[in-house]
Amino acid sequence: MTAAGGAEAGPALAPDALAAVLRAVALAVLERPSAARLASDPAVLAAERPALLLDAVERFPALRARAAERLGDAGGEARALAAVLLHPDTGVVRAGLGWIRRRDRAAERAERDAGRAARRIDHLRGRVRTEQGRLEYARRDAREASERLAATREALAEQEERADALTRRLATERHRWADPRALAAALLAALENPSSAHRSAGPAARAAGIDDPGKALAFLRALVDPAPPPAAVTELGLRVVPLGGDTHIGGSCVLVEAGGTRILVDAGLRPGDRAEPPRDIGRALGGSLDAVVVTHAHNDHCGYVPALVARRPGLRVLASPETAALMPVMWADTAKVLAARERGRARWGDVGDVLYGPPEVDAAARRCEELPFGAPRRIGALTVELFPAGHILGAAGAVVRAGDRRAVITGDISGFRQETVGGCAVPESARGADLLVMESTCCTEDHDDRDMRVDELVRAVADVHRGGGRVLIPAFALGRAQEIALILRRHLPDVPVRLDGMAAELAHVFESLDPALRVFGGAAAVANRPAELDAFRTGVVISTSGMLTGGPAVQWAGRILPEPGSALFISGYQDEESPGRALLDLAEKGGEFFLPGHGRGTAVPVRARVATVRLSAHADRRGLLGVADEVAAREVMLVHGIPGRQRTFAETLRVRGARPVATGPWRPDGRS
Repeated sequence: MTAAGGAEAGPALAPDALAAVLRAVALAVLERPSAARLASDPAVLAAERPALLLDAVERFPALRARAAERLGDAGGEARALAAVLLHPDTGVVRAGLGWIRRRDRAAERAERDAGRAARRIDHLRGRVRTEQGRLEYARRDAREASERLAATREALAEQEERADALTRRLATERHRWADPRALAAALLAALENPSSAHRSAGPAARAAGIDDPGKALAFLRALVDPAPPPAAVTELGLRVVPLGGDTHIGGSCVLVEAGGTRILVDAGLRPGDRAEPPRDIGRALGGSLDAVVVTHAHNDHCGYVPALVARRPGLRVLASPETAALMPVMWADTAKVLAARERGRARWGDVGDVLYGPPEVDAAARRCEELPFGAPRRIGALTVELFPAGHILGAAGAVVRAGDRRAVITGDISGFRQETVGGCAVPESARGADLLVMESTCCTEDHDDRDMRVDELVRAVADVHRGGGRVLIPAFALGRAQEIALILRRHLPDVPVRLDGMAAELAHVFESLDPALRVFGGAAAVANRPAELDAFRTGVVISTSGMLTGGPAVQWAGRILPEPGSALFISGYQDEESPGRALLDLAEKGGEFFLPGHGRGTAVPVRARVATVRLSAHADRRGLLGVADEVAAREVMLVHGIPGRQRTFAETLRVRGARPVATGPWRPDGRS
């Protein structure tokens, strides 16, 4: 076998052996006067001038003899090598040196070959990197093209769904106007509305051929609220029973009974991968049910109503005019989400029934009756009056009366003014009630001044916009999205704003309900997706879903999170298992964020700023104490909260002279 370059391969030569021989030769050389110019350390001389020493060994036999005497205690290999290189016969020495020189040349050739091979490898690695880069660019282009195609298909599907929803909504309205009782309820609501009654009652009555507007109202009330049979009102034992959303948040539902009449105040969904009805809804369905009064259009308060109407087709659904308009939009979106989740579970063999679909949504929408604030409405033995509760557009509290007994149910409530809605307004009919059923979401929190929080949002958006970046604000579709859009329109009118998904659809409903709520116009518009995913380079995008569990916000996040000069501001509560919560945790340490999506989702680097914007629409501890003081009920029951916090707040109420009662079935006499 031959070594590189054709040199014969011999036994391995230990470097230490040659070094020992060269050191002995160096000692001998340094004894000569002519060596004064050489390094005085024999080890250094042996390391720096090996060729000089080997040449001297070959030329001077006397030097070889002296070097042999200076080997000292050199090892066996060194002595064997010295026997050749320091041999008295110059021919033997030359043969040994020739072998060493051939090995050196072979080593040099091998080193040169290795160098060339290394350079070739580096060159090939460079080419591989270049080709990998080209492949990655191609893959990225293909991925982006695929994403654009998917986004286009999704946008088209959304438009088709929106058109279908509008068609169904139109059919629902036509059905409502063809139903005499529904028509009477709508006309009665218009006449009873304090802002329009004085203008509308007279013309409406004359149009109906009735000279006395009072007679018109009486006629309509008799048609909408037929008097109960006398036997039904002989005993008016008022009873209030929370069926859900009491010591937890979600699935809000309160059963109110008196004189044989049974109504629900709210019927919401419990959040989760598979949405559930109120915890104890079976208790309500175990007997007759006359109506459900909905405080506002958030899903945790109204999301179960279509399923409820499907089980009780004659059920009346009463809500403020704004809530009555918003609920069908929310229900239609919920039906779509529920169906999509069931399809996803079915792919894994987990087959279940969808809670409700479009037909149930349409049926529930046809049962909706508008009940203006301050207009009492009789439902059997009970009378219900709604009052403004703040929180979101159309949110109401309810005063439920049975004879001389009254219960006030706040729903979600807030006392401060927002861009989209004013604060709560407790009516005289609520004061001194027997029971106040009050939400307690933020009952142990003292919120910062709202104007300060708005200023923080405005400054943060302005900073990103000045730097040429864009801001994504994932927001809950109803209330939060429109509130933020109007805040930006008021404080930053020149900053472009785009609303996407359900947030945009509901903003149009807001504008139709209240001409003062102009969400669109100026710099604000509906997002043109997918084109603007890349083309909208600076400004603010407000999109659903608020927890980044799906919706257009996920597509926007995929574009915006990798941008160092941009930002993503979380605007609301995030469940512990939600992608939004995971993003907030990741933002503190950096890395890649896994965006939910079709299949396995997508991982994107997080280079944008990630922060939280706090704009609660719930009353804090001080606000709830103010509501309790204003109502001044004989007893207070806390719902819609966390048990530990509720106990703390109940003690605060007790110290202030109120009488908190256990969350559960209630009667005025203390019996359950």
